[in-house]
Amino acid sequence: MSPFSAVICGAGIAGVEAALRLRRLAGADVEVTLVDPGESLVYRPLAVREPFALSGVRRYPLRAIADAIGAQWRQDGVDGVDPAAGKVHLAGGTELGYDALLLALGGHEASPHEHAHVFNDRNAGETFHGIVQDIEDGYITSLVLIEPDGPTWPLPLYELALMTAERAYSMNASCEITFLTARQRPLDAFGGGAAEAVERLLADAGIVLHAGATPRVEGARHVVVDQDTELRPQRVVTLPRITGPQLAGISGVEPYGLLAIDDVCRVRDLDGRVFAAGDLTDFAVKHGGISAQQADTAAAGIAHLAGIGEAPGPFKPVVRGMLLTGRKPLFISAHLAEGRGWHSEVHDEPPWQSDEKVVAEELGPFLREQDQAAPRP
Repeated sequence: MSPFSAVICGAGIAGVEAALRLRRLAGADVEVTLVDPGESLVYRPLAVREPFALSGVRRYPLRAIADAIGAQWRQDGVDGVDPAAGKVHLAGGTELGYDALLLALGGHEASPHEHAHVFNDRNAGETFHGIVQDIEDGYITSLVLIEPDGPTWPLPLYELALMTAERAYSMNASCEITFLTARQRPLDAFGGGAAEAVERLLADAGIVLHAGATPRVEGARHVVVDQDTELRPQRVVTLPRITGPQLAGISGVEPYGLLAIDDVCRVRDLDGRVFAAGDLTDFAVKHGGISAQQADTAAAGIAHLAGIGEAPGPFKPVVRGMLLTGRKPLFISAHLAEGRGWHSEVHDEPPWQSDEKVVAEELGPFLREQDQAAPRP
């Protein structure tokens, strides 16, 4: 009899977290295959530090990770899924059969404004390092940062604003920084406590905030905030909007094509064997810690399908995050209060046992072991 086969597509935070949790829950009773086109797990939560000449992205070879977990690794992309046949179609032209499938591919990215610099954690140094240097040298004296409407990663843009303001202050450079967000309050998706704390940080840093804004970027140096307000900044920076993976055989939900999941992270309207975790899902809050928690829920569901353990309880998201400010970081914890949205608290010290920016129960300790075995810069 063949062992129960679990295929995990995507080897970022969610994919590797799921593989680690599944191995702990099921041992050798589940055969795990990791599929990813890259050669490394690229750990990006600190990428926002790179424009300021600080250490950021870390890389861990996927072959070594797979060997440590006891998983197979296929270096390939994913073109589509055939849920009825239980098969994943790979970009290289082959296919993999599965008894359970986890899609953790991350989301695609779309630019929300034609004339703005788009910051993401892959081009952090390229996009923003030159802007920081020009602010230090006095060539840039006005900067607009725009958090777009729709799904995105909000934390990095607030960090860029605060760290840039602190760098300008420390270098005795003058730069007017304006922050525009479609949200009614900054970081209000994380709850009122987080929104209030970030409003205070922005004000203390001298950053002008326009909340509830849906600006138009008319050109590289022309932003229309509303009928009464126009800005003429020297640089405009925004975030990518996250869209779905566009896989053949699985449909996302409009308007962004993200995958709809149920309360145990199964993709809706399929056969119960396909799970999803991370940015490609329709869960509103995008954060690495949320992705890891979805991965843990999905792994428990896959183990249960293999006849191991009880059915998982519903996914109960908790945000534990660090907001970099250029000075002392702010730690935010938030959870969903039933019927009342997100409830958040802010802390000067992390109230959880982790020195990582993103809390992942399996991945955090695993990466610390890898760092101790082979220290990285």
